[in-house]
Amino acid sequence: MTRGKGRWSKPDPDHGVEDATLLILEWLGEQGIGAMIRVDAERMREGLPAWTFAAGGGPLSEGLRADGASAAECMGRALLKLREAGQAVPF
Repeated sequence: MTRGKGRWSKPDPDHGVEDATLLILEWLGEQGIGAMIRVDAERMREGLPAWTFAAGGGPLSEGLRADGASAAECMGRALLKLREAGQAVPF
């Protein structure tokens, strides 16, 4: 993130990772990593984990994907995978 613009919010301990998701995506982009989170309505109707996070490029040697039944579950799994891949996401 650009220093001095004041875009870094303080994490709220009463809320999950959903509040930081856009900041995480922006931070990843600044590291040269393309990333997205999406919801799949068809998978939701079928009772499957409907949320997907995908990232690749930049310092990631391989792309990664994480799925979850909620946005929070998906992003929690994504953060674990990013950290395992050597990306110390500051959230």
